Amino acid sequence: MNQLILVWSYLKVKPLHTVLNIFLLALGISVVTVLLLFSQQVSDKVASNTKGIDLVVGAKGSPMQLILCSVFHIDVPTGNIKLSEAERISRHRLVKRSIPMALGDSYQGYRIVGTTRAYAELYNAELQSGAWNEKAFEVTVGSAVASRLGMKVGDQFASAHGLTTDGHDHEAHRYKITGILKPSRTVLDNMILTNVESIWMVHELYEANLNKPQLPSTLVPSVEARDSLRELTTLLIQYRNPLAVIQLPRFINSTSNLQAASPSFETARLFAMIGVGAEVLTGFAVVLILISALSIFLALFNSLKERQYDLAIMRSMGAGRTRLFVTILLEGMFLTCAGSLLGLGMGHVAIAAFMVIIPEGQKAGLSASAFIPAEAWMLTGSLVLGFICSFIPAFQAYRTDIHKVLAGN
Repeated sequence: MNQLILVWSYLKVKPLHTVLNIFLLALGISVVTVLLLFSQQVSDKVASNTKGIDLVVGAKGSPMQLILCSVFHIDVPTGNIKLSEAERISRHRLVKRSIPMALGDSYQGYRIVGTTRAYAELYNAELQSGAWNEKAFEVTVGSAVASRLGMKVGDQFASAHGLTTDGHDHEAHRYKITGILKPSRTVLDNMILTNVESIWMVHELYEANLNKPQLPSTLVPSVEARDSLRELTTLLIQYRNPLAVIQLPRFINSTSNLQAASPSFETARLFAMIGVGAEVLTGFAVVLILISALSIFLALFNSLKERQYDLAIMRSMGAGRTRLFVTILLEGMFLTCAGSLLGLGMGHVAIAAFMVIIPEGQKAGLSASAFIPAEAWMLTGSLVLGFICSFIPAFQAYRTDIHKVLAGN
C-alpha cells in the first residue's frame, strides 16, 4: 500500500481531531502571516514615499501630524506658513532643493495637492496619458484615483473643502484633467496634482498677474518674492550635505515660527509605537503554534497505542521498521504542512478583507496577492515542526516488538 494513502487513511479515522489540529496551527500561522505582510508592505511604502524628502517644514504643532499630512497625506495640516518665511528657508545654504505644497481641498476623498513638477519627479512619475498640468485649474491625476473614480483626460470636477466627501464644494472653480499618471506604487497614485496658484484662486487668495514679477519667488515664480500675504501649507526639503542633518532642523526650530520634522525620525517613532501591539500579537500567535504542536504530538502518541496491533500486522506482512518510522513522520509533517498552507491562505484572505472593509487599506496600497520570502521559510519551518512533533511517536513505532504485541492480543 502507498504510504501517502496509508497516512491519509489514518487521518480520516478521527476527522475531528485532524481538523482541529490543522485549524489551530493555521490560526497561529495566519496571525504571523498578516503581521509579516502588513509590516513588510508598510515598510516598503514608507521607504518609497519618503525617498528624497529629508525634512518637512510647516506650522508649529505635532511633528508626527506634520509628517502624516505632508508625506503620507493621511492627516490634516498643522496650519499654514507665510510664503516669505518659506522662501527664507529655501534659500538657506544647506538646502539643495525645496518643494512647496498647498493643501486643503480634495475630490471624493482624494487630496488635491498644489505643488510643482519637482514633487512628481521625487517619485520618478511618468504619464500614462495626456500631458502635465501647466495652467491654473489643470490637474494631473494619480493612477489609483483615475481607475477607482473612472476619470479620464478632459473630465472636469469641482473640489471639496477638507478630506471628507461631504465638504463644501467649490462649484465656481472647476478643475480639468490634462494627464493621468502611470502606477508608481507610491503616494502619488492617490493624489491629484495641480499648481499652487490653483489652490490660492479657489480660496480667493490669488489673482492672476498679467505683469511678470520683477523679482519672482523662488518657490512660486508667478508672484513677487517675499510676498507676505500668501501662504503655503508645508515645504519639503532635500539636504545639500550631511551637515544639514544636524544644523538645519535646529536653525528652523530656534530662529522662526516654523517647525521642522524629519520623516525618518518620525516614522521610526511611529513603528516603535505600533511595534508594541505587533509584538503582543506575535507572542499570541507563537503560543497558538506551540499549543498546536503539542496537540499534534499528543494525538500521534496516543493514536500509536491504538495502532500497535496494526503496525505489528504490517511488520509481520513484510513492512520494515523504517517504513513504519517514515509513515508516522509523514503523518505529523502532513498535519503541520496542511495547517501552514491553510494559515498562509487565511492571512492573505484577511488582508484582502481588510482592503474591502476599510477603504484606507486600498489607499495605502496594500496587496493581498503579494508574497514575501518569510512565507517560504514558514512553510519550511512547518515541515521541521512536523518532524519534531512526530519523531518520538515514529521512534516508538520503529521499536515495535511484533512478538509481544501479537502475543498480547
